[in-house]
Amino acid sequence: MSNTYKVLSTDADLFTAALAQVQVYVIQKNKEQPDCIVDYCGPIREYTPDFVNMGDINYRRAGFEFRVHIPKKAF
Repeated sequence: MSNTYKVLSTDADLFTAALAQVQVYVIQKNKEQPDCIVDYCGPIREYTPDFVNMGDINYRRAGFEFRVHIPKKAF
């Protein structure tokens, strides 16, 4: 079974995810190691050009990737 994700890379993506109140995966990007899921946070509370705030934690946008799960449609 394969999972499909949307990477939240633009302000518009982050705004849409914050408005929809979806759960967001926080992925730590590391050139020397595979990507690592740091947290499966709640919805985005606030974002700036440098940070994304979820819960009580600020994540630096340059060091992390933010993803949402896209469910498959049942046929």
